[in-house]
Amino acid sequence: MKKRSLFTSMVLLLSLSLAACGGGAAPTSSGGDSAGSNDPSNLVITTGGTGGTYYPLGGGMAEQVKKNAGIEASATTSGASAENMRLVRDKKADIAFIQSDIAQYASEGSNMFQQDGKIDNFEAMGALYDETIQIVVAANSNINTVADLKGKRVSVGSPGSGTEMNAQQILEAYGLKFEDLQLQRLSFSDSSKAIQDGQLDAAFQTAGTPTAAITELAATSGVKIISIEADKIDAIVAKYPFYVKTTIPGNTYQTVSADTNTISVKAMLVVRKDLSEDLVYKVTKAIFENTDKLGHAKAKEISVEKALQGVSLPIHPGAKKFFDEKGVK
Repeated sequence: MKKRSLFTSMVLLLSLSLAACGGGAAPTSSGGDSAGSNDPSNLVITTGGTGGTYYPLGGGMAEQVKKNAGIEASATTSGASAENMRLVRDKKADIAFIQSDIAQYASEGSNMFQQDGKIDNFEAMGALYDETIQIVVAANSNINTVADLKGKRVSVGSPGSGTEMNAQQILEAYGLKFEDLQLQRLSFSDSSKAIQDGQLDAAFQTAGTPTAAITELAATSGVKIISIEADKIDAIVAKYPFYVKTTIPGNTYQTVSADTNTISVKAMLVVRKDLSEDLVYKVTKAIFENTDKLGHAKAKEISVEKALQGVSLPIHPGAKKFFDEKGVK
């Protein structure tokens, strides 16, 4: 009896010790119905530079989150997509603007994230608008298709940029590599100036349309935008599902009267995976039900119906709950 009593006492003491030390199950990440322990008191939305589109849109979103979800939120500036992924990884941001292809590379630890390794603490919230790949040449150029770029002086954007990867993947569909070009890596404005001065034959530019650098070139010396053939578009989208088919309407640029067929990646929002379902649901609802109040012209292209187009990553349960309610797949 004494041995049994001693054993019972030891079990009871051990149980109390475990309870005091938090020996229960660890907190879950995103999936709870109520606010989770990982939810911040102030939601940080990381955007881009003050002169771009991400920052003013992020400011408008922060306002709508505060007004309609009752959650404190603020938009911060950054170096945009690649830096934003690292800020989310390091828990210095909760929501981030990013190109859909860059988000894919981060999840794989590929391309510009090879040294970082996989970043796996984020999920998608939803797509926003198209960032269109535009292949720009002078108005009087004899380049009329991507295949004609072989041997030409072509800018593919900054080293390690999203534009560089877009160019590589489009060329691949035509059996071309960077080694087949006289490759240059220039900014959008420098590319346009070089085309105008006759020092460059073509430039890849990934941006929302109309793009200021192309608009300026069209106004000074004229441009052509090279279309991508339908079968090549289908092949690219099949291999890289973060792309979507896009038509640039005629007269977007004053010397381009016909429609241009190309592809786009999506500007999108990603969110920390460990934020609660309830928080992310409220934030997603506040943003996508109030796009007309975001205070930027590009917000006209954001809609609930298109919010999952070009999204190749898992959707956060909170965002999925909202889109399921809206019948969006």
